[in-house]
Formats: sequence, C-alpha cells, structure tokens
Amino acid sequence: MGRVLSVNIGRRQPNSAKDTATGIDKQAVDSAQLRAPGPKHGGLGSGVVGDFVGDTRHHGGDDQAVYAVAREELDWWSAQLGRDLRNGTFGENLTTSELDVDHALIGERWQVGDEVVLRVAGPRIPCGTFRMHMGERGWLKKFVAHGLSGAYLAVEAPGTVRPGDAIRVLSRPGHDVDVPTTFRAFYDDIDAVRAVVDARAFGDGEHEAMVSRLAKLERRAARA
Repeated sequence: MGRVLSVNIGRRQPNSAKDTATGIDKQAVDSAQLRAPGPKHGGLGSGVVGDFVGDTRHHGGDDQAVYAVAREELDWWSAQLGRDLRNGTFGENLTTSELDVDHALIGERWQVGDEVVLRVAGPRIPCGTFRMHMGERGWLKKFVAHGLSGAYLAVEAPGTVRPGDAIRVLSRPGHDVDVPTTFRAFYDDIDAVRAVVDARAFGDGEHEAMVSRLAKLERRAARA
C-alpha cells in the first residue's frame, strides 16, 4: 500500500516555451477535489479542481485528468542533477510514496483515501514547457532515455484527496502492458507498440492510432 505524500495544484503563469500560459509549476495544497473533466477539447481541462491547464490541445481531459509521480523518482533525479526537487516539480498533482507508479499496468485501478478511485491511463510525454520549467540542458533527451515518466490517471470516482491518504490497488487488468511500455510505444519502439496493440491497452481512439502506428513501423521495417 502506498500513500499520497503531497497534493499539488498549478496556477496560471506565463510560458516562455509556448504561446499558451502554463500551470506546470505546481505547489502543495492541504487538499484537492478530483473529478472527471470530460473530453480534452471542450472539457474542464484538469481533473483537479483549481489546477490550470494552458495547452488544452495536448493536455487535460479524462485520460490525463491527474498526473502522479513517485517521490522516489524525484529523489533519483535529484541525485542525478545535483539539486533538490520539491514535490510538484515535475508538474505532478499527486506526489506518492511507497507506490510503484512507474510500473503500474495500464487499466490498473487505485483507491485513494475513502472516496476517490483512479485508473492508470498512460504515460506522460514530455514537452517544451517541461524543458523550460526544468532548465536543464538536454532535459527532454535525458527524460526520454530514462524511460520512467510517471502516470496519467483517469478519475472513476470523484472526491477529495489529502496528503497522507492511503493508495491501494483495487484491480489489475489481464495484460502485462505497463506505463514504461506505453511510453516506449509513443517513441516508436515496434515491440512496445505491438504489445500495446495486442493487449488493447488503450481505449478506441488511441487504440486505432496505435494500430496505424504499428502498420507504419512494420512497413518501414519491411523496406529496411
């Protein structure tokens, strides 16, 4: 059983990396209300009430409602970078402890506290805003090479989350596709794409996109 170490919310701020504002610089709060925000385009943005999402073309919506990162992962990066990384540094809404966020299975369901149920929906794909926020030379390349992205979560049952809330795994799917596998799939690792497609780990829209990606990669491999 894991626990919530910190609940973090981002306020609207200027973004030097894009034309849109950003909420990536998240700060710890005493509690937050979680709910399903609806579709990425036309929905409420974040699944965390009061959390700002600027680039709604690429972020937010039901399958990116909440972002979780393990404190242990932040500690690893702190050692690599030689600087302290506070909770919320990666733009995560939930900083967790004693929970293997980065090897959760896609479709795994978590009970958080007494009310909230979250479903592991996919990896975080790093962007220019993340690079700007971190201020580290070659940051995106380092992050992708490491391959552990934290997890985006969908909200299945809404409610309030607080630091100290227990996180319990309620159920796991029958496949073995975890978050790092899907992360590699988005970077055209053909074996990872095939695993994601075979397991039908994603919903209909993303599944069809992965089927198309796999076909493209197989055609490329056949020509090589």
